[in-house]
Amino acid sequence: MATPSAQEIRPPSLISSSEPPSLFDGTTRLYISYICPFAQRAWITRNVKGLQDKIELVPIDLQNRPAWYKEKVYAQNKVPALEHNNKVIGESLDLIKYIDSNFEGPSLLPDDPEKQKFAEELVTYTDTFLKEIYGSFKGDVEKQAGPHFDYLEKALEKFNNGPFFLGQFSQADIAYASFIERFQIFLQEVFNYDITSWRPKLAKWIEELNKIDGYIQTKADPKKVVEIYKSRFMVVTHT
Repeated sequence: MATPSAQEIRPPSLISSSEPPSLFDGTTRLYISYICPFAQRAWITRNVKGLQDKIELVPIDLQNRPAWYKEKVYAQNKVPALEHNNKVIGESLDLIKYIDSNFEGPSLLPDDPEKQKFAEELVTYTDTFLKEIYGSFKGDVEKQAGPHFDYLEKALEKFNNGPFFLGQFSQADIAYASFIERFQIFLQEVFNYDITSWRPKLAKWIEELNKIDGYIQTKADPKKVVEIYKSRFMVVTHT
């Protein structure tokens, strides 16, 4: 795996006793949580566009979040949220598009209408994908999750001019990256299920993803992923 050329220093997460930043002072801020895959989508977008100096990262501790976040920043009290031009925008899929189209840096959506249409299909499919994979944790992983990883394998066959969904790295890859990262770790560790087995294109996609600095810098701690997913999705039985 490539090592990041310039590892971003992660600021400490703000907790209930933390003072708020100087809100709406013209600074663009991205509110995230280091463990949240939805927030990671916006964080990846910021990084791969090279916007580390333009968009300040403000991590929130979701287990002990400050009251001012809901009261003054984002009434939904979720991450990610982007404070930009005196307004706050949320929803991770919307933020991928918003950051891509409202800031400088390489475009993450090609001009090709066919590729744009396919990107939209893939992004729309994320809801089904997540619901089914999470649901499989309490059922038969191979039977329930398998077809959805097969869908991605097939999607990766559509354009052959690169290892990513549209050939080159795009919004569509960002929509899936943080979740594939977690599912690969958790399914292997807990169910001994390898999502790349018999899926060479998905294996290559993950390999290539792990060469992108802007993504590597956002990755979650694998131990933490397993711990969180076990506590959230596994039924613990006491004998």
